[in-house]
Amino acid sequence: MSTAGTSRPPRIAIFGLLGSGNLGNHGSLDAMLRFLRAKHPEAEISCVCSGPEELERQYGIPSTAITWYQAHGPGRTRLTTNMRKVFGKVADLFRMPRLFRRFDIVIVPGMGVLETTLELNPWGWPYALFLMCVSARLAGAKVAFVSVGANVAHERANRWLFTSAARLTTYRSYRDTYSRDAMRQMGLDTSQDPVYPDLAFSLPDPVLQPPVRASRPTVGLGVMAYHGTSADRARSAEISADYRGKIVEFARRLVDEGYRIRLVTGDPSDEAVVSVVYDDLRQTRPELVEKRLVREPAESLGELMQQLAEVDLVVASRYHNVQAALKLSKPTISISYGVKSDVLMGEMQLAEFRQSIRSLDVSLLMDQLRALEARAAGIEPAMRARNAEFAASLERQFAVLSATLFGSDTSVPASSDQ
Repeated sequence: MSTAGTSRPPRIAIFGLLGSGNLGNHGSLDAMLRFLRAKHPEAEISCVCSGPEELERQYGIPSTAITWYQAHGPGRTRLTTNMRKVFGKVADLFRMPRLFRRFDIVIVPGMGVLETTLELNPWGWPYALFLMCVSARLAGAKVAFVSVGANVAHERANRWLFTSAARLTTYRSYRDTYSRDAMRQMGLDTSQDPVYPDLAFSLPDPVLQPPVRASRPTVGLGVMAYHGTSADRARSAEISADYRGKIVEFARRLVDEGYRIRLVTGDPSDEAVVSVVYDDLRQTRPELVEKRLVREPAESLGELMQQLAEVDLVVASRYHNVQAALKLSKPTISISYGVKSDVLMGEMQLAEFRQSIRSLDVSLLMDQLRALEARAAGIEPAMRARNAEFAASLERQFAVLSATLFGSDTSVPASSDQ
């Protein structure tokens, strides 16, 4: 369908923290691209993202850096770098309006774009998101936040930037009721905002090879470079060391009990934790490490899902490691760093199989794993049924998006699946 009132194809910008290697964010992009290419193949698609060179390499989509600073990079000294950052914030006031005059539609596909669960500077992503929404709407473009994640931002600047950006959207939906409630608590009118599942639940399952059965199950161990939130900056090193130490202890116990481990990640920064686990087992369990430990990087959520498809049980920290495992109906334990993981585990009726990353108990984790293994056969059918519901719900959202963004209706739909 052409843009309403013109004969040319619609020009779409996909906006987000993409191209930096975060597999969860790329999974949301993959899902949105599948929808656009299937239902609106005439659309001209570009990306405005944090890693344009990498995104173009992986997807072949014309891409532009979100900010002036990302496009030009740091200076040679700390002083010149700081000066470039300050200049960039001013330059973006003029750069972004010119950039978004090129587009008819701007889509923010999924991701935790309204979250503060990890370290976040208001002058970084929140400012860029707000400035994009202002620039796009001034240019007459429609803006859609699709199945995004949110939490209550306690920093006043982040709260104002997030709610102000959301008010400028043509369409917005959330990936769970917790996210919608968080935006309502921050003062946004969410009475017409629908809730649909995470976009990655619409992705196809990987093609499976015949399983090779081992004497003991393989555990997919999803690790992350965890340092706490913005409020924890003074203790970030301590928090990170505590998490790594407990993951190492858990890995030792797994191999001692005969389990195989497949280490999985969701961001390039996680490789540091993978190395810590591998190096420890190579030193403390040299006779077992090559037999019972697999480490293979993944470049996409699809590759990650292929890896997880080959395991029996999953214990993971990153939200999209947990989400991908649940999508594959794998019995899963979540080491949760945010409520979003707890909510997702509850929706899959696995709330008892989770722990907070801040108070992780390795002995309890082993007990949970044994209980999960014993109940796996009974859990998996219910997970498959829930996944079918999620996929059907997302198909309904894609139909709404087609009507809202590619038709004449610019109102936020009133219906919600949850």
